[in-house]
Amino acid sequence: MSAITWMSGAIAVRRASGQDAKRLTRLVRRSRAYEGPYAAMVAGYRVGPDYIESHRVFVAVDTSDPAGRVLGFYALVLAPPELDLLFVSDEAQGRGIGRLLVGHMKSEAHMAGVDRVRVVSHPPAEGFYRGLGAQTVGTVAANPPAVMWDRPELEFLIP
Repeated sequence: MSAITWMSGAIAVRRASGQDAKRLTRLVRRSRAYEGPYAAMVAGYRVGPDYIESHRVFVAVDTSDPAGRVLGFYALVLAPPELDLLFVSDEAQGRGIGRLLVGHMKSEAHMAGVDRVRVVSHPPAEGFYRGLGAQTVGTVAANPPAVMWDRPELEFLIP
């Protein structure tokens, strides 16, 4: 079991392990944020053990649940610095878990010596990132057939 790195009430953030891969994949594929026109992007998406082991992937878990239910996760890539994934389960949204994960990500980036972290946002999530201090720096053009829409490009400055 990975060590707990942050706690907030009954929510703990810990390093993900390869054993979390199926749960993280399900969280991505079931996200309501990717319904309708966005569904094709995550239909076959997989967060594999190899990805988890090669990147800084952290999960927010419910410590009041004996099974340690995963409420959300993020992946920080360091070269180049990018928040590659950030998902909060639909039923856990609005509880501050995304904010907790972004705060944790900023701490990890700081400890790694990174001064900024890029985010290519899912369009409906742009306001969330901006609300947490990310600045818009551009737009990433659509890349069919994988991504059929332009996406906002933002960055967090890491003090």
